[in-house]
Amino acid sequence: MKVFMLGWEFPPFISGGLGTACHGLTKAMSGLGIHVTFVVPKPVEPDLSSHVKMLSPLQCRPFKVSSVSGSRERPVEIEEKITNVSFRHIPSALKAYTTPEYYEHKIEDILTLRSRQAVMEEGIDPAIEQWLHETPPAIQQTEEHYGDDMYSEIHRYAAYAVRLALEEDFDIIHAHDWMTYPAGIAVASVTGKPLVVHIHSTEFDRSGEHVNQMVYDIERRGMQAAQKVIAVSHLTRNIVISRYGVLGEKVEVVYNGVEQNGENRALAFNRVGIRSDEKIVLFLGRITMQKGPEYFLMAARKVLEEDENVKFVMAGSGDMMHQIIEMAAQMGIGHKVLFTGFLRGKDVQKVYEMADLYVMPSVSEPFGIAPLEALNYDVPVLISKQSGVAEVLTHVLKVDFWDVNEMANKILAVLKYPPLQLTLREHGNFEVRRLRWEGAAEKCRDIYQGMLTHV
Repeated sequence: MKVFMLGWEFPPFISGGLGTACHGLTKAMSGLGIHVTFVVPKPVEPDLSSHVKMLSPLQCRPFKVSSVSGSRERPVEIEEKITNVSFRHIPSALKAYTTPEYYEHKIEDILTLRSRQAVMEEGIDPAIEQWLHETPPAIQQTEEHYGDDMYSEIHRYAAYAVRLALEEDFDIIHAHDWMTYPAGIAVASVTGKPLVVHIHSTEFDRSGEHVNQMVYDIERRGMQAAQKVIAVSHLTRNIVISRYGVLGEKVEVVYNGVEQNGENRALAFNRVGIRSDEKIVLFLGRITMQKGPEYFLMAARKVLEEDENVKFVMAGSGDMMHQIIEMAAQMGIGHKVLFTGFLRGKDVQKVYEMADLYVMPSVSEPFGIAPLEALNYDVPVLISKQSGVAEVLTHVLKVDFWDVNEMANKILAVLKYPPLQLTLREHGNFEVRRLRWEGAAEKCRDIYQGMLTHV
């Protein structure tokens, strides 16, 4: 079975859980013998990959490389550990959670001497020209984190994806998250191959009731056009059915997983600004409305009223970063809150190993991979009931995101009572062992097979 997979991030270039999910899922699919061609909008450095063969317009064969950027190929030595996954690089600046300035600079680098319109129209199959014109890229933005030219980049990605697809051999199209849905629809239109869209988050999760109408329309069009919709939880499945009008029989739930830890454990995280007697409560995620950072701070203040020997570490970045820093200062707890910025790689492992408790106070979380990662490192977990991962975890503490009094009480309970912490560590780690990417890959394979039998 061969899958043409569309995504907008993949390690080492990640901004959140999607890149982690794509990494785990494709690696597990490779283990099942599924051949995946993964289309990404940026180059991936071969020396930073662990399990895939990285191919881009800047790299040479052994596989045929679609040089869609016009760049000359050059030889690159690539260590090949798993041969069932290959990458195709699209010269696009597509990236979520960024600013208009990002696109202004990146597009200049990409287009150089060619106009954007020329790139958009170059080589586009007539079968999708009308579809592209029906959803014009030049849209006035209402959300700061959706850059002024994001829609142009989505169209560029779609156009190049079609050109790549015409040179590839595959059975199924698998599109991750809304920015790749136009590409998925276009590729399905010109190839006749079945499309599955993977819902990692919806606009209602990201923006509450104040949705960006254009984003919603793209999401809905993708879900309606797909033969199957994969949701990462029943919570997300219910949103897809009720908010996007998708038939329930069309929506399948595939939970995310986590990779088993290796035997090599890192040294303790550098505890700069943290006393040796202080307990560590960790928030790790994007600092944005969806993740509930303000509720974490409100609970932190209540905890500190009872126990001053606690440090609250906020690892991540986002559009609320400055607001949350100011909020901590106004509360008078700024000296008790450590902001690390965005962490990746070994730093993530180190910060988990440092923590006495991980808290995910998300307002709306389709799934939530971070709690699985925390349990994987023997860290007790407290999550909001408004998260998909709450459906599959039993040996964790759960609280409504808005109930900061109860959140504070449960944080204090874990920090004050070692037997509770030990129980959560042991049972949580045992529980997370059954949530592996291999299981998610097997369910995706079953969905593919069901789709192909009805073609």
